[in-house]
Amino acid sequence: MENQSTSATFTRSDAAAAHARQARMRRLIGHVIGRILIHATLILLSLMAIVPVLWMISSSLKASTEVFAVPMQWLPETPRWANYADAFERAPLWLNMWNTAVVSFLAVLGTVVSSVFVAYAFARMDWPGKSIFFALLIATMMLPGIVLLVPRFIMFSKIFPAIFGFKWINTFLPLVVPPWFAIYGFYIFLLRQFFLSIPVELEDAARIDGASTFRILWQIILPLSKPALVSVIIFSFLYHYSDFLEPLIYLSNINTWTIAVAIRAFNDQYYATSWEIVFASGTFALIPMIIIFFIAQRYFVQGIHLTGFGGR
Repeated sequence: MENQSTSATFTRSDAAAAHARQARMRRLIGHVIGRILIHATLILLSLMAIVPVLWMISSSLKASTEVFAVPMQWLPETPRWANYADAFERAPLWLNMWNTAVVSFLAVLGTVVSSVFVAYAFARMDWPGKSIFFALLIATMMLPGIVLLVPRFIMFSKIFPAIFGFKWINTFLPLVVPPWFAIYGFYIFLLRQFFLSIPVELEDAARIDGASTFRILWQIILPLSKPALVSVIIFSFLYHYSDFLEPLIYLSNINTWTIAVAIRAFNDQYYATSWEIVFASGTFALIPMIIIFFIAQRYFVQGIHLTGFGGR
């Protein structure tokens, strides 16, 4: 009887072990399948973003008859580097790129400076109505920018010239002045969340040592906030660099156009449409953004991670 009981115990143990192995195997298979599905989805989404860019670059080197050939021709039979020379001959792209650089630099600088001060006030200072104003700030993020287009144009075309005595339309002022007044709630929210993740004890220790509020912001908060600041700079630069609507509205002279408006001009009444020239100028405009992203991608990814999970 004792031998039979021992044998039954071993049998149950073997069955339990086999069941456990099967469960582990099922979990492993499920994990592998899940990872495969996730990677396949990411690859598909990446291809949806990359393929149009690759097609644009390839088309910038094609002859006009190859751009929309059927079936699609991915590679040009003979690369035509002359398309880039033709683009620079048809429009002052270097001047347009310089205009874009000036507008982007001043707008990004204004965005960062104004957003830092407002975000620090929301994160570290106590003042009456702070919660209400922060709620209003978040509400502005839900407001489509297009609804402000007409009021803002009237302000820059009629009200401001009457107040300041000089014209604003067909200058860079409507593009670079507003960012200095913290008009982008998303950047303020992002910086505020990062500032909240910085220990308050560092600030308290600095105040005990006699540091002023500005010195604390400059020497303690900002050096610790480099990832968030780089994220704001990249997001803001991408927006202002690629912005088409506002420069189109406020800039009417070809010598003041930004690169986005200049590229669009290749396909309107100013020029005969040549899609290979359009793609060549678009490829030229893409280069600075690629360079900037690869230089700052480490801070960019770190900033998105920390501002998403580090706020309290």
